Amino acid sequence: MTDASQAPGNGSSGAGWLDGRVALVTGGSGGIGRSLAAMLANAGAAVAVGYGANAQPARDVVAQILAAGGRAVSIHADLMRPQAAAELAEAAEQALGPVDVLVSNAGLGHRQKFEDVTSADFDEMAAVNLRAPFLLAQATVPGMAGRGWGRVLFVSSAAAFTGGIVGPHYAASKAGLHGLAHYLAARFARAGVTVNVVAPALIADTGLLPGEPEILRHQVPVGRLGRPVEVADLSMAILRNPYLTSQVVSLDGGMYPR
Repeated sequence: MTDASQAPGNGSSGAGWLDGRVALVTGGSGGIGRSLAAMLANAGAAVAVGYGANAQPARDVVAQILAAGGRAVSIHADLMRPQAAAELAEAAEQALGPVDVLVSNAGLGHRQKFEDVTSADFDEMAAVNLRAPFLLAQATVPGMAGRGWGRVLFVSSAAAFTGGIVGPHYAASKAGLHGLAHYLAARFARAGVTVNVVAPALIADTGLLPGEPEILRHQVPVGRLGRPVEVADLSMAILRNPYLTSQVVSLDGGMYPR
């Protein structure tokens, strides 16, 4: 296995450390997904931007990448369909090449009380937030391992530690990502594939805030909500580091010190 920290294009920390690599980002219509797609492209990756219901923001970030001379494509996928994950990975590979970086960022987060959550509600949340990341990893990680290099990042939530206030189905689905990451990291580390999780809390402009921003910000020790670009910046640091794997990294403005 090539040492990813040494080989040019295989993980070095320069501006083009992802030159020649292909990244797949789900949830590309949201603030975090758009910021991450732009940063990955700036690092040299060709980027497949997956989106669900809202096409235009994903197409906008693709247009920005193309205008800057990069390679990118937007791909629709309804991740509530079990087949959609494999179809998305295949479409990304056909358009840009084998996927080297998987950022599983798409998620549902509608707020419900414990007693109001039906089995259908639970299944819907788990389908997008947990099953789809698993199936995307299943479709891409063996290829990464075969090529001797890969990066996987799951976007979780502080609710996975605390239970949160969105709902039990949301907290459970996000906590499941942590177990999935630990399983994959242990089995693919020697093949040059790192698997980690970033767990943000109260990030503005994501559509997942469980309340009014002006009220929520008073709960954060730093006195404000987080920004999508801050999640993306930390995510890039996690992806760039070849010695970091099987870790869950929180980004919550000091709300939940551990």
